[in-house]
Parts: sequence; structure tokens; C-alpha cells
Amino acid sequence: MNHTNQPELITADENSSGKKYLLPFILVISLFFLWGMAHNLDSILIPHLKKACNLNNRQSTLIDTSVFLAYFLMAIPAGMILKRFGYKASMITGLLVFAAGAFLFVPAANSLSYITFLIALFIIGCGLTILETSANPYAAVLGDPAKSTSRLNLAASFNGLAAMIAPLVGSLFILSGKSHTADELAAMTETTRSAYFMEEAASVKMPYIILGLVLVVIAVIFYFSRLPEVKTKSIDGEAKGTFFGALRHKHLRWAVVAQFFYVGAQVCVTSFFIRMAQQGGGFDEKTAAYYLAIYGFLFTAGRFAGTALLQFISSHKLLAIYSVIAVLLCCIAIFGNGAYVVYALGGLGFFMSIMFPTIFGLGIEGIGDDTKPGSSWLIMSIVGGAILPYGMGAMIDHYGDNIQIGYSIPLVCFLVILYFGLKGYKIAHK
Repeated sequence: MNHTNQPELITADENSSGKKYLLPFILVISLFFLWGMAHNLDSILIPHLKKACNLNNRQSTLIDTSVFLAYFLMAIPAGMILKRFGYKASMITGLLVFAAGAFLFVPAANSLSYITFLIALFIIGCGLTILETSANPYAAVLGDPAKSTSRLNLAASFNGLAAMIAPLVGSLFILSGKSHTADELAAMTETTRSAYFMEEAASVKMPYIILGLVLVVIAVIFYFSRLPEVKTKSIDGEAKGTFFGALRHKHLRWAVVAQFFYVGAQVCVTSFFIRMAQQGGGFDEKTAAYYLAIYGFLFTAGRFAGTALLQFISSHKLLAIYSVIAVLLCCIAIFGNGAYVVYALGGLGFFMSIMFPTIFGLGIEGIGDDTKPGSSWLIMSIVGGAILPYGMGAMIDHYGDNIQIGYSIPLVCFLVILYFGLKGYKIAHK
């Protein structure tokens, strides 16, 4: 998932050649790919650790809660780190914190400790927050300022690439394809049952060790690379906006609400995708993971298609149209059966793709000096990804492990986004 901070106008040395920026930009692109891998591996971890740690649905969603709560708590500290130490040091810090969380998966698996897994994921989330806060504006500065949006979109496409690759990696190296009912587990001897749980937990170690090593190597490359010096400059001079004062803009308040529900909806859809494909679609675990990779492809394709459509349709109208379609697809997921349920989830990937940046752009439109604090509110609103999946898990457990009924949570989310696209986006003129 790509959460793009709205940076202040950043200017680089206009006399610098494009070659000077090539290696730094390639390094920054690698960060977009890596945090995309982290987020999309969570969709594999939820059903996997549910088995390995013998969890209910509500407990399994604490994986999302750990990561997205870190975003909420680290958003302001990450900005302070960036302001105090600069882009290069911030990106290296983010990589090393991310790596520390990945390596913590080893003792978590060895001890079969779910709380240790959650601590590891929280640390990963802290690293991701620092990375996203620094890498997005840095990508914007590496070259001609007039092409900054194009560079960000190019970098974000590698985030989408990770959404396709992570489920394949998870299917090959993490998911075993084995599952047992509660009755089957109860019939096992204590030794056999413990061996099954330990075997399931152990499969996460090698992928996360490799991920951690890659992160350390890239951090070292960053350290020894000569990254261009950049200077930050506000387009309107010194910003005078305040954190709470930004909320005086009604459309920004609605954007924060819409973003909360959007991120919650996206995480709900992906977190239960595999189990939904198993229960509603009748697929086995590994096949379900391959369909999750197709979902990632459709999400990426939707981003490009949506960008093209925005040349002809106003952003709030396209947001409203996509929201209506998303509501209909949720209805198919809830009430349908067989492969159509999984096709509906894939469709959700396509039609959710433009929602985050569109809500973001509409929310900060016309707020002047409040743009920077307004952006902070929109970034912090992704805490919806920590809260709503937990509610979805609780609903699923309440209705006897019925995954399909749980998708009524994303349905409500898309109705909120629909209201924002129809009414909430409007700027209140005094």
C-alpha cells in the first residue's frame, strides 16, 4: 500500500544532470518496493499465523493493528526525525528499524509467541513510517520539478509490483497448504499438535531473514552513496498553518473520515482475502494466494486506468462511481458463492486503486497554509487499518466463523467514501 505525504515544494540544483539522480532514484524505488512487500506479506501472515498460533479471527487481525498503530504513533516522530537529520539519515534509520523487526520473526517463531510476532510487526510498522515520510518527498525532488508527480507515480508502480509478488512469495515459502479443523487438532496427541504448530511457525523464518538482510545491504548502500543535497522551500513562503487549526476546513474533516474508512476497507479486503477465497470460493490455501497476486495486479492496473480516466472525469465523480461499484462488489462477496466471490474481491482491488490519492488530493485542495498539517491528519487517519479489521474479525467470530458476512464492514466503508465523493469533498466558501 502507498501512502504519499503531501510534501512542501522541494527544489534541487537546476544545473544538475539527470545522471546525477539516476542511482539515488533507483535506491528510492527499491524502498517503495520493499514497503509494498511488507504490507502485502501481512495478507499471507494473517491466515498463516491464525493456524500456527491457533487464533480466532479477531486475534489474527492484531497483525494489522500492530502495523497500522505504528503508523499512527510514529507519524509525528518520523516527521521530526526527517526535519532534524535529513532525508538520507531518515531513510537509513527506517531501513534498519524495518530490518530489526524482520529479524525478530526468528525468536518469535522459535518460541511460537504471537505477542513477539506482534511486537516485530509493530517495529516493522515504525520503520515503514519513517521510510514513507522521507522517501516520498525525496523521490519528488530528484530531477525536474515539473516532473515530480510522474516520478512519484513511477515509484508507486513498484509498490503495486510488490502487491503481485508478495502473495507468490508467501505461497511458495510460507503457506504449507495444510490445515486442520478444531476437531482434528483435538484428536491429535500433544506432541503431534505441537510439532504441527512449530512447523507452521518455522516457515516464516527464512523469508524474513532474507528480507532483513536485503534491508541491511540497502541501508549500507545508502550510507556509502553520495545522495544529492536538497533544500526545502514552501511555495507560499513560511507556512503559518497549525495542526488543529487545519480542521476548520470542513472538506478536510470529511477527507480524514473518508481516508480512515478507505484504509480500513482496503486492509479488511486483503487481510481476509485468502480465507474468503477458501470459504466462499471453495479454493485451497495456495490457490487462494495466487488469486491474491491477481488482486495485486488488478490494483496496479486500476491505478493506471484511473489516472487515464481522470483526464476526462473530475476526481470526485470518479471516486463516487468507483465507490458505487465497490459497494455492489461487496454485495456479491457477501451473498454470492463459488468463484464469483473471488472475482468480486479482485474487482475491489481494481476499483479501490485510486481512492487513497484521490481522497488525499480533494482533502487538501484550497487549504493554503494548512496543507502541511492537513496532510499530517490524512496520514494519521490510516489508523483505520488498525481498527476496522479487528471489528471485522470480531463480527466473523460472532457469526460462527462466517467470513462472508464480515465483508459488510468494507461495504459500509465504501458508502462513507461515496458520501465524500458526492458531498463531503465540497469546499465551504465563506
